[in-house]
Amino acid sequence: MKPPLPGPLARARLLTSPSVAPAVVHELERITGRPAGPEHPTAPDGPFVYVGDVLPEALRTPGLLWFHSVNAGTDALLAAGPWPEGALLTRTVGRMGERIAQYTLAWVLAECQSVPEHTAQHSRSEWRRLPSELAAGRTAVVHGTGRIGAAVGSLLRACSVRTVGVGRTPRAVPAGFDRVVLAGSDEETAALAEARWVVSALPLTGATERFFDAARFAAMEGATFINVGRGATVDMAALEAALHSGAVRRAVLDVLPDEPAEPGDPVWRLPRTVITSHSAGITADEDVVADFEACWEAVGEGRTPALAVDTGRGY
Repeated sequence: MKPPLPGPLARARLLTSPSVAPAVVHELERITGRPAGPEHPTAPDGPFVYVGDVLPEALRTPGLLWFHSVNAGTDALLAAGPWPEGALLTRTVGRMGERIAQYTLAWVLAECQSVPEHTAQHSRSEWRRLPSELAAGRTAVVHGTGRIGAAVGSLLRACSVRTVGVGRTPRAVPAGFDRVVLAGSDEETAALAEARWVVSALPLTGATERFFDAARFAAMEGATFINVGRGATVDMAALEAALHSGAVRRAVLDVLPDEPAEPGDPVWRLPRTVITSHSAGITADEDVVADFEACWEAVGEGRTPALAVDTGRGY
């Protein structure tokens, strides 16, 4: 994807969504050297750059040079309609990888130390010794070997957990992984069978929707499943069946296919499952500013930003 030419960018208006915090808007104005306008019900005359969480239909016009999303996921943006031809799409990642890695490690260690069981015993005023488990030497299989998956792998590996990355295309082994296998291969099936933890950091694309199906869950021989990617990458009926059969020992779900889950949603009744409120990697204001500035510098120099999204692939 080619970035917009510096010429149009130099005269482009800067527009921001009402969802963008005033402090962030101030920083965007500093970076771009121009005042920010509010969200427009109709597209402005001439080229413009838009920063926000969603792209209104009225702004999906040829005048859009660049949309910078304040979120990491862009699947909803691309699913909302055809992306304006030639418009750059970038996203905010910031320190999300670190946050999601800490979230994952926290649940791994909590399970090793029987924290859920101790908490339940405390609520019953019950004194009973519970066994602990060493994380070191066990295997974690991480689906998704990009920025977030690599951050998860690196932190787990620092705790002497063996890390296997699963990717869709052959590539050199990224930092954070002991090895990488291809999705759909016999190696992936073998890795799932030896895994103590299976972590999903997958984006949502046409190729990853319901990626975790009955066959993949059946290949897990008692692994704990942690989803920090996208909820719709999981066939929830298959996960429920695997939890009941024991193929999946426990599930930690930070994301769901339909959010937020209402009090009566059946997901709350899944056995041995903890659901958190899509909070593993909440984007901070400083993340938006830092990533936008890096993208602005790249575009100004005629380079494709590292955080550019391939709108055809969806990530």
